[in-house]
Amino acid sequence: MELYPARRVRLAPAAAAATAVAPVEASGGAARVDGLPLAPGLRRAAMLPHSWGVLNPLWRRGKACAQEAQERDTVDGSDPLGQWQHPGNLRRLSLLFMMLAQTALATQAMARVLPYQGQPPLEIAALVLFALLFCWVSAGFWTALAGFLVLWRGGDRFAVSREAAREGPLDAAARTAIVMPICNEDVARVAAGLRATHESIRQTGELACFDFFILSDSNDANACAAELVAWERLCRELDGFGRIFYRRRRRRVKRKSGNIDDFCRRWGSAYRYMIVLDADSIMRGDCVSALVRLMEAHPGAGIIQTAPRAVGRETLYARIQQFAGAVYGPLFTAGLHYWQLGESHYWGHNAIIRLAPFMAHCALAPLPGRGGLSGEILSHDFVEAALMRRAGWAVWIAYDLDGSYEELPPNLLDELKRDRRWCHGNLMNFRLLAARGMHAVHRAVFVTGAMAYLSAPLWFAFLLLSTVLLAQHTLVEPAYFTEPRQLFPTWPQWHPGRALALFSATATLLFLPKLLAALLVCKNGAQTFGGRLRVVISMLLEWLFSMLLAPVRMLFHTRFVLAALLGWRQGWKSPPRQDAQTGWAEALRQHGWQALLGLGWGGLVGWLSPAFLPWLLPIAGALVLAPLLSVWSSRVAPGRSARAARLFLIPEEVAPPAELAAAFADADAGAAGDGGSHALPGFVDAVRDPVINALACAAVRPHPVLPAATRAARMRLLARALDAGPDALCNDDRLALLGDPLLLARLHRELRSELRTWPAWAIYRASPGGE
Repeated sequence: MELYPARRVRLAPAAAAATAVAPVEASGGAARVDGLPLAPGLRRAAMLPHSWGVLNPLWRRGKACAQEAQERDTVDGSDPLGQWQHPGNLRRLSLLFMMLAQTALATQAMARVLPYQGQPPLEIAALVLFALLFCWVSAGFWTALAGFLVLWRGGDRFAVSREAAREGPLDAAARTAIVMPICNEDVARVAAGLRATHESIRQTGELACFDFFILSDSNDANACAAELVAWERLCRELDGFGRIFYRRRRRRVKRKSGNIDDFCRRWGSAYRYMIVLDADSIMRGDCVSALVRLMEAHPGAGIIQTAPRAVGRETLYARIQQFAGAVYGPLFTAGLHYWQLGESHYWGHNAIIRLAPFMAHCALAPLPGRGGLSGEILSHDFVEAALMRRAGWAVWIAYDLDGSYEELPPNLLDELKRDRRWCHGNLMNFRLLAARGMHAVHRAVFVTGAMAYLSAPLWFAFLLLSTVLLAQHTLVEPAYFTEPRQLFPTWPQWHPGRALALFSATATLLFLPKLLAALLVCKNGAQTFGGRLRVVISMLLEWLFSMLLAPVRMLFHTRFVLAALLGWRQGWKSPPRQDAQTGWAEALRQHGWQALLGLGWGGLVGWLSPAFLPWLLPIAGALVLAPLLSVWSSRVAPGRSARAARLFLIPEEVAPPAELAAAFADADAGAAGDGGSHALPGFVDAVRDPVINALACAAVRPHPVLPAATRAARMRLLARALDAGPDALCNDDRLALLGDPLLLARLHRELRSELRTWPAWAIYRASPGGE
């Protein structure tokens, strides 16, 4: 019997006309949809991981070695060596020579600074730590210098974008899937970014070559309902049914890489390329089509990575980071390309991938063994790039390709939460350093990825050891005779001038890349950054800010390294996509111990040697100021004041691209949640609203047969939902209802027919679109 004969609830006519979706009707008391085009037809293909084998090369003997030879991945790429390989090797050897030579000279100078010229064990340990840290700084310096020379001359002759791609329409066979893996994200921001990218591609006239996939791993019931409605709204408003698809996994294995693998196994064989977006990614249409053209022009390329520009934040912290990325980022990205060429990084998003070799070679097996550095790979992108290159396919950074954007965490603490996961993943990847078949450059990528976080405990240990040496020379009588049968005493020597010279040289290596980047900005047009004077002022303020935050990051990263080594697992929560601010309580909880450490450390050094205190003051003082800096920099008001003063400006703020302006306007409208047309629903709407209930029911295929115990449990869940209302349902209960279309339809029917019988639901109103 039809409950509402006077009217029938329908999806938008455009959706029905475009995809032959039947109207949503109240049938048996619940709205139903037949033929909802959530996903295209399956094109299943295999994507199997290869065993890592024995990761310790010293154990690869006899039978194990023969077994690994059988398991060795095939090399089927058309660019296993490439014309760039020999020049690339020469470049890398020169980099290694310059790093080692510079480090040797600096370590020798450091030995002359120490009282006993590096002879006692403690001084030897200090020299080893200094050499490791200085070599790390030297690598960054030479990378920046190479990038400066490349950009000053106008490009690299081996740049992947230097070879002109074919003009004219894209080949119809170059079908490309644009995939956006998400997990409990800000749905309004996700939809806004995808809408902006879609419409920008439409303006290029190449939309027919692309399909869009929203790949959800969300396990929050409200987010799941909002995602489904956002997908339907996108399809309806963009005429995207049959081109924009949505899938939510029930079995969330291997996190983001598992989500991508699931797509590849289901639909990867239907496409030649895949462009991966993050939840906060936006790409211009000309950038997207350029990536496809570059892939077509370079048949040996497996991955081409863009250099995303950070945009869209208004907190002071994020604005400083956006400015640093816009000014210094091109320098370092061009430098990375100069050294790596076709064996570059892949950062997991805003990149195009050739699907056939990716599916054949880049499925990730878990790391063998026990402990915190085993199991599912967390930082999958570096490993996928290494596997792609191992199979003979080149991995490039298109450092000079514009139109690729992302967002940054809005404050320091949110950035550190992300860093903890990256730290754990990079340390896991370090175990693959000796994996079979890896190219030398990607082994170096694993080393640098680990050093990005290992440098923190190394620096901390160096500072602690320096304090111990100071205490030893202050409180303990010097040992003048350190060797047996020594005829002449060894006098401790102090050379403040040499120490100052070494400090100045190190500071130059750290600061000169920023100065070179500012010089490039002034050469290429500083008006989009607020003018030359504002660029210089902003650069100096950013340098001061980064100096103050460096000790804070050092302590946090040291904790992260210890947590990873000790196996302290941690969950992954998507970072906020809005300008979240840090409260004082949270800042004191996270930074209070650092402030106390800074006070105690500074007091100890001042008591031991007042002359040494100025050397430690930048570190101890920064730790004391950490809570204040964390709170103040997370505020939007200082960020807007800086923008009004034309400080930390980026070109995307001076002349915003249409895609960014549209995306941020749509996201703001969706985040307003005022109940208007842009407001996104939640779980209650999926129960109460006929249209949303119809979508939710049609999005899930019911189980044909359920065990009696399962049916009884679900009936009890239904009774509890009706009697106690939505507030009594935990998130798992809500997900169970969303995952059972028959149960969800029955709950909707009961509430629509006899709402007064269920007072726990009477206080909730369905969204305006369904009434």
